Amino acid sequence: MPTHYAGTAAEVRALNTWIKFTRAEESVNSRLGRRGTIEDLTTTQFAVMETLYHLPMCQRAIGGKILKSSGNITLVIDNLYKRGLVRRDQDPDDRRMEIVSLTPAGEEVIARIMPGHVAAIVEEMSVLTAEEQEIFAGLCVRLGKQLARGEATSS
Repeated sequence: MPTHYAGTAAEVRALNTWIKFTRAEESVNSRLGRRGTIEDLTTTQFAVMETLYHLPMCQRAIGGKILKSSGNITLVIDNLYKRGLVRRDQDPDDRRMEIVSLTPAGEEVIARIMPGHVAAIVEEMSVLTAEEQEIFAGLCVRLGKQLARGEATSS
């Protein structure tokens, strides 16, 4: 459903694009959530664990990877720590920093749930052709990178 906002053509186009993008994202996440593929983890907890599955890192780097605030990341990591899924170790190069990594239990959880979650994502995204997925992914990367750099004009 398009917007009823009575703005300029550029405003209406941008607003309609944003509405469609956010509705599509919400639809995919809602369907994935109903499948229960990430078990009792929140979406952000899963994102943190998936990020750490590849490489231990400091909280700031985790937040940058999954685009969450430092306060939110601290709470998420605290909760994962309480469940025994992550650990915190002092950075040997900077004692002010902590490196967060998965515990063996955390590695087992992410290794167990990742294949089912990926399969669910593949199924949900199959409404787009492979070419459409590539185009959409490229547009998302372009949008994200340009906005992260503070660029809001097309190039």
